[in-house]
Amino acid sequence: MGCSKPEPNRPRYEVAQVVRACASTIADRLSAEQKSVLRAIMACRTAELGGHVQICDDCGHQQPQYNSCRNRHCPKCQALAQYRWLQARKERILPVHHFHVVFTVPAELRALFLQNRRLLYALLFETAPQTLLALGADRKRLGAQLGVTAVLHTWRRDLGFHPHVHCVVTGGGLSPAGDKWVKTDPGFLFPVRVLGALFRGKFLAGMRALYDHNRLTLNGSCAPLREPGAFQALLDRLYLKRWCTYCKPPFGAPEAVFAYLGRYTHRVGISNARITCVDDTKVSFRTRHGKQATLTPVEFLRRFLLHVLPKGFVRIRHFGLLAPSNVSSKLATASRLLTANQQSYPEPRAATGACANADDGTPSFVTLHKQLTGVDLRCCPQCGSASTKSIALQLNARAPP
Repeated sequence: MGCSKPEPNRPRYEVAQVVRACASTIADRLSAEQKSVLRAIMACRTAELGGHVQICDDCGHQQPQYNSCRNRHCPKCQALAQYRWLQARKERILPVHHFHVVFTVPAELRALFLQNRRLLYALLFETAPQTLLALGADRKRLGAQLGVTAVLHTWRRDLGFHPHVHCVVTGGGLSPAGDKWVKTDPGFLFPVRVLGALFRGKFLAGMRALYDHNRLTLNGSCAPLREPGAFQALLDRLYLKRWCTYCKPPFGAPEAVFAYLGRYTHRVGISNARITCVDDTKVSFRTRHGKQATLTPVEFLRRFLLHVLPKGFVRIRHFGLLAPSNVSSKLATASRLLTANQQSYPEPRAATGACANADDGTPSFVTLHKQLTGVDLRCCPQCGSASTKSIALQLNARAPP
């Protein structure tokens, strides 16, 4: 590892540099999923995955364009996936104010989460949105069905393990009869202490059920919890603790919701742009408020890999009005009620394929790349000519000069 001159518009340092230098050192401690992520990151946008060479007919300049790994944990592969996802979701956003609610589990549960990721991530997804929907359905509060989009994050800015769910919540809901939209106060959704207490109760009840059915893995530091008395003592302590649940300032127009979703939905633990230094002994990266964290390369990779999700686990989910089963029924009804005087706003419909081609009206990769970066891949970077042709590279081909 070391310093090198960055390509234009690209970060100087990348997670891939650390992976190439240290992956073999920790390989015997990794799961199959973690090893797969590291292999993908190392191969991303290299000749190993193949690609194309753009050759300019005017000046003869050759520009290699290597394929991406498309792994959801790769810092270089999220922009286009995020853009396509947002375009597919745009027609489902209701023209109302939205709230941003965050549900976080206490630090005492982090070791249990690390040993039971799939089970406890799923429980977190089940209980956090259901807390919002239960309070929304309560006739003493709103008496309507909300729409909720939930996104799982597992990291702090220093890459420490910190499981939490971000929820985007509609500022109102559809009445039980489906005949009116019940709106909330633009500056208030629910009391945060009530949210935290209900979330705590639902989550701990779910943990109790998992324990009673012997579904939890309890090894290492969690081994003492195999004793029923010890597990119950943990639950008792957690019932007495105030859980961290808070509402951020509400969104206004639907455009603000898009801006939020664009920042959070496809984010990975760290972006390459945050890394400020990589060498043989350390990795430094920005955290918050102008501060930096510095770790050894091995510790940096260890923390990065804490956030690899179980294979096939879906980290963006929709509930209530936004649940897939309600898109063509309740969500469509809510949209009609809200937009009776706004004929230009489209009725929500099922999302189209994320990788459609230009023939069906969806922007091609080249078009999306230009929209996101301002760089037209069809133009020669040397002379600016649009007279370029593309020649495919074979897998494992030697990189062109």
